[in-house]
Amino acid sequence: MNQFAEEIARITDIRVSSPDYGLAHAGKRERRVGLTDDGRLNIVAADHPARRVAAVGSDPLAMADRADYLARILRALSSPLVDGVMATMDILEELLIVAGQRVEQGHDDPLARKLLIASLNRGGLAGVSWEMDDPISGATAATCRQWNLDGAKLLLRICDEDPGSLRTLVASAEAIRETNALEIPMFLEPLVIERVAGRFQVVKRAEPLAKLVGVASALGDSSRRLWLKLPYCEGYEAVAKATTLPILLLGGESAGDYQPFLREVAAGLSAGPNVRGALVGRNILYPGSADPLVAAEAVGAIVHAKG
Repeated sequence: MNQFAEEIARITDIRVSSPDYGLAHAGKRERRVGLTDDGRLNIVAADHPARRVAAVGSDPLAMADRADYLARILRALSSPLVDGVMATMDILEELLIVAGQRVEQGHDDPLARKLLIASLNRGGLAGVSWEMDDPISGATAATCRQWNLDGAKLLLRICDEDPGSLRTLVASAEAIRETNALEIPMFLEPLVIERVAGRFQVVKRAEPLAKLVGVASALGDSSRRLWLKLPYCEGYEAVAKATTLPILLLGGESAGDYQPFLREVAAGLSAGPNVRGALVGRNILYPGSADPLVAAEAVGAIVHAKG
């Protein structure tokens, strides 16, 4: 990823000398007419560092190397089979700075017609006592409008034993109302959580997930611009049947080999007509020894395959 080092090194200089540079490029960026050209989406997720999640495999600081992280994101975005990126504002700003610099140098804009989706709630830091209490600590609907973004994303973790989940539920409902008012699509990630040996773990079972889908689909004043981001599990047909909303599959922790995730994507897409793609981060950006571009295109080839 060293080929990106020089342009990424310029980001700090631009932040110091021209703090509105990324915002200016955001206003000029060519956007899609709609979210999707074929009814499906393959989006890269890049919001993990903001929740104090930096480990990949045995490396506890893999995602803390920002230059390498950005290089991997840009590498994946270079594929026409990748529709965009979901990230926190700091990362979106850095990508916009790189994009603006490339355009000034006469190159194509790497973000042209790519979806830029802002991650809104990152306050439920990994491992803290308030982890399930996850307020809107990042961008807002107004931010998305100001920066000419294409959507917003929320994480909603529901743990029956933790009252922080209720506060997150209420905050999520209000954020959905706000994005609806500005006609901004919302990507909601509802997860069933259990506490095991003092740690929170995602439950990947069809019955509780299908029940939570019913809760998530009803949040806010309308579901007309709502997409769901859900984990794959056995019996996924029951999950898909629980809603008519479009579903994107999430990836979870990197397995060091993206092939198993490809099988999950294929199985998930066959579970129901409303399963419409993937919104995945670590399994694409850190696919072991493989190239992130190759991994991203492999997912995109499945997602965007003509039926």
